[in-house]
Amino acid sequence: MDNNEQKISFVILALITTPKLAEQAAEVFRAKALPVQYRFNAEGTASSEVMDMLGLGSTDKCILVSVMLKPFADSILRKLHDELHLSTANSGIAFTVSLTGANRLLLKMIKQTQDPIVNNLRKEISYMSESRHSLIAAVVKRGFSVDVMDAARSAGARGGTVIHSRGVGNDEIAGLWGINTQDETDIVLIIANADDKVSLMRAISEKCGVNSEAKGLIMSLPLDSVTGF
Repeated sequence: MDNNEQKISFVILALITTPKLAEQAAEVFRAKALPVQYRFNAEGTASSEVMDMLGLGSTDKCILVSVMLKPFADSILRKLHDELHLSTANSGIAFTVSLTGANRLLLKMIKQTQDPIVNNLRKEISYMSESRHSLIAAVVKRGFSVDVMDAARSAGARGGTVIHSRGVGNDEIAGLWGINTQDETDIVLIIANADDKVSLMRAISEKCGVNSEAKGLIMSLPLDSVTGF
């Protein structure tokens, strides 16, 4: 891989927001001719009583996910921030995760095009700076998302988003970890400052780790860019 190729960076862009704003965000993607590859339904972690008291309505959330070149993602983040007013309460948060490990494969794909935009990007794109934020993901048995957030908030977390899912995989291997991969699970996503990552993961692990009733797996990813946090 030559020096220009090493500078090309692909990212996953994810937006967590309300269903209404998700529709508006999808229009932003379409206007830029960028696909929304995945859409998930999720829940905010605030109780419905608290949401009603604050007049914020439902805790229902949508997660939109797309893969793109980093400069496009930077432009989309700015557009989402401005049009969805992500700096305001109960609007949402958008972030990108670097796909540096997939760069070589993706480069082979774009080499087949003579698009001048891509050619210019090949010359100009620079790699991400050191990450200042992290995405913490805790995968626990269904019903333990509240315990995860209690532990996370005790360590300073602001909030999180819950995705309901079901595990699939090799039951024999999973059994070595004491995990039934067919159990319904909750995936709790938390955005945090990188400096707080270790303390948050430790707090969650102590209460909801693999040896607890929650049977939790806790992991983290460095984020490239964040808006709305």
